[in-house]
Amino acid sequence: MKINLGPAGSPVASTFEGIYKVKELGLQSMEVQFSHGIKMSIELAKKCGAEAKKLGIELSLHAPYFLNLASEEKKKQEESKQRILDSAERGHYLGAREIVFHPAYFGKGDKEKVFQTTKNHILDMMETIKKKGWNVALSPEITGKHSALGSLDETIRLVKETGCSFNLDFAHLYARNYGKINYKEILDEIQPLKSKHIQCHFSNISYTSKGERNHEILDHHPPFEPLAKEILERKLNITIISESPVTWKDSLKMKGIFEKLGYRFE
Repeated sequence: MKINLGPAGSPVASTFEGIYKVKELGLQSMEVQFSHGIKMSIELAKKCGAEAKKLGIELSLHAPYFLNLASEEKKKQEESKQRILDSAERGHYLGAREIVFHPAYFGKGDKEKVFQTTKNHILDMMETIKKKGWNVALSPEITGKHSALGSLDETIRLVKETGCSFNLDFAHLYARNYGKINYKEILDEIQPLKSKHIQCHFSNISYTSKGERNHEILDHHPPFEPLAKEILERKLNITIISESPVTWKDSLKMKGIFEKLGYRFE
């Protein structure tokens, strides 16, 4: 069993310095954020990757938000693929195994057609990644809005039909289900995927009838301690990235909860 905790994005101004800060805080992971665009050079990715490896900090990467693999416009589909592949290339040099992204939106399209289009693009990108020799895994994220492809069932289906990885976002599931969550049932559902390591996001969240509204600080819903207990009981290898408005502070709160329950971080 290995539990890694860390923030979405650097706790300080730069990714490079953030790696040191995460280590100083006693955390184990950081999700590099390309959410608003890819601004990192290959050279900087190599530099950050080398430091993370030296310090024992696990990196993952979040691709830009501005993509839709099933857009009604073919040009936007191709641009979305390129953004994910550009992220994957930098992820390879960062040593960031998991390339997390929001796969697609339904718009006015048929849900099955959107799924098939997204699936085919993922398979195509996986083939490119294999040819390039990049050591990364595409990880479609469970999304928080009903307008987006990314329910638990849809994500599990993508994994089964493509062999891709996935990002399990508990806050998004809580918002999708209007304030209901059963950690045991969720972990039971993903068990057949036989993942040796689970990549996930956690924060508190507010929601509307359409799903997620805002990520919030870790103080109430959904509760974290029941999830921590389930993880320890199952002896999972898991990375939990905080997406709250105070990412690293809430990562430390999660760490405190695990330690209270008897887990000791290396």
